[in-house]
Amino acid sequence: MAEAVAEVLRQTGDPTPVRVSRRVAGGDINDAARVETERGVYFVKWNSKPLPKLFEVEARGLELLRAPAAIRVPAVFGYGEPANRRPAFIVLEWIDQGSVNRSAMGEMFGRQLAALHRETASEFGLGYDNYIGALPQPNEPMPSWVAFYRERRLGFQRQLARQKGLMPPDRERRLGWLMDHLDRWLNDEVQPSLIHGDLWGGNYLVDTQGRPVLIDPAVYYADREIELAFTELFGGFPHSFYEAYNEVYPMSPGYEERRPLYQLYHLLTHLNLFGESYGGSVDRILRRYAP
Repeated sequence: MAEAVAEVLRQTGDPTPVRVSRRVAGGDINDAARVETERGVYFVKWNSKPLPKLFEVEARGLELLRAPAAIRVPAVFGYGEPANRRPAFIVLEWIDQGSVNRSAMGEMFGRQLAALHRETASEFGLGYDNYIGALPQPNEPMPSWVAFYRERRLGFQRQLARQKGLMPPDRERRLGWLMDHLDRWLNDEVQPSLIHGDLWGGNYLVDTQGRPVLIDPAVYYADREIELAFTELFGGFPHSFYEAYNEVYPMSPGYEERRPLYQLYHLLTHLNLFGESYGGSVDRILRRYAP
């Protein structure tokens, strides 16, 4: 493992030996360490039993978010798949975190996220599948946003919930009805915007200059409203964030009515990740829209 990381660093221009390595929090899925050489400091994550291409799709997602230079994203130095007894790993830029002026940070974050959402594609989805948390996220592109959201988002999570025994008859019936009638609330006139895809309060940092930094992406091109809806589901974003976003890229009329429909996807993923404790929240949204 240490030699594999050292080789990645050599290939990116840092041949100096590791001076200090200490374990840090790596999230719910991975182990992690802060690795310091004579030339730099790096964030290394690893997993002995990774999901297929876990770090490859993370690296590609970070690079996609980083390319427009709209918002700070850690640089990716390299990654490796499991080999012999070595775990899968990824080497990223280390981000020193600073104190937070939430109002100023929120304003900057809102403006920068709006700029990111101006990055568009010709279809909804992405050229490869990735993950949201530990769940697969299918992204095969489609020209219709309504069809994409129905099939790739709600439909896929419904199938996972069935397999886990988390789709009782009333929930199944209401979700099926809602999927069949999505075009009552959603339409295909929206642009496919580049989104982080899993933007909650734990998936951004604030650096020593007070700038937001995006981490742990689940990227794809979507109706940008799904990103904003998720930020409102669990909190973690100041009022200034939403004010600044809407100043730069105003939300379309009717967003408040569509917001729970978009939060439903993330509640279904939480249902599949964490169990029936999220079932009540799923059911409340279904009862709001489906007879």
